[in-house]
Amino acid sequence: MINKSYNAPGEDELVKASLNGDKNAFGEIVNRYQKMVARTVKGMLGDSVFAEDIGQEVFIKLYYSLSEFRGEAKLSTYIQRIAVNLTLNEIKRRKRFLSLFSQKANNEMYEFEIADQDIEVRKEASEMVNKALLAMAPKFRVIVTMRMLQGYSTKETAEILDLPIGTVLSRLSRAQEQLRNILEKL
Repeated sequence: MINKSYNAPGEDELVKASLNGDKNAFGEIVNRYQKMVARTVKGMLGDSVFAEDIGQEVFIKLYYSLSEFRGEAKLSTYIQRIAVNLTLNEIKRRKRFLSLFSQKANNEMYEFEIADQDIEVRKEASEMVNKALLAMAPKFRVIVTMRMLQGYSTKETAEILDLPIGTVLSRLSRAQEQLRNILEKL
């Protein structure tokens, strides 16, 4: 039996092939990065239909903006930036909607369940963390998602978010403190 080595195409090759109309190449980009996008979007929005929609929108936007990708950063960084921006836009849209909704209802506050209740301790802990994340300001939530949930380094997070490293570090510190305070109340 002869063992042939297979070299998977690199990012540059996939981008070039996609730009030349190779739908299989773009499909490979989606396959490589869909889990990364899902973790980011779900980390910021929670596990919802909205998160799935935003995840799909990320790749649609990527498809139409791929010609703008200059290769100065990794493709994953470019895709993450799209995911974060679209997710932050969704968060802003929701806030506007909820603001209008609460004004129409005589400023009554409504609570929405984020996840199904379950007796398993692990699931409850996960739900508490998700609730706490969703209670945080988006600029802190994205830092926690990138650094603590996705495992990106401070430098990578700064590149993806186009922020100075010092800003990432200070927001992470403040986010961790907020997370602790929120979790104590839950």
